[in-house]
Amino acid sequence: MIHEQQESFGRYLGDLVPGDIYRHYPAKTITESENQLFSLLTMNHHPVHIDAEYSRAQHHGRILVVGTYVFSLVVGMTVSDISGKAIANLEYEHVRHDGPVFIGDTLRAETEVLSITESQTKPDRGVAYVETRAFNQKSEQVMTLRRRVLVRKRDAES
Repeated sequence: MIHEQQESFGRYLGDLVPGDIYRHYPAKTITESENQLFSLLTMNHHPVHIDAEYSRAQHHGRILVVGTYVFSLVVGMTVSDISGKAIANLEYEHVRHDGPVFIGDTLRAETEVLSITESQTKPDRGVAYVETRAFNQKSEQVMTLRRRVLVRKRDAES
């Protein structure tokens, strides 16, 4: 089943069904100032991310958005559907930059539930294993990542 935007924030473990896909809303257009600020805050001063003149002479011919910003943005886009009721994000794995991201690109993301594992020691929770894919405005896939999220069960909420 494919899920669109919902009104409540986050989902309980029982709401996440293997094979379901969540299309996250809204999309986000990346601005130059966001990329610059993220680069400077994280001390990633590589000129391909912050220097237009330098970038013109490189492979893509323009500034590349910092990959860790793309990662952070894509994970953030998933919170309202996937981890809004999470106890913790346990693990990120298989983070792949499938294509370049540039200033002015608009990213959207979707997450597929791969599996659910109920906790053997704590009956109020379980682990959702998910894959998130991000696309630009041309529907080109630019990032793929998988993660495990510790999510509470509905009846555990008080």
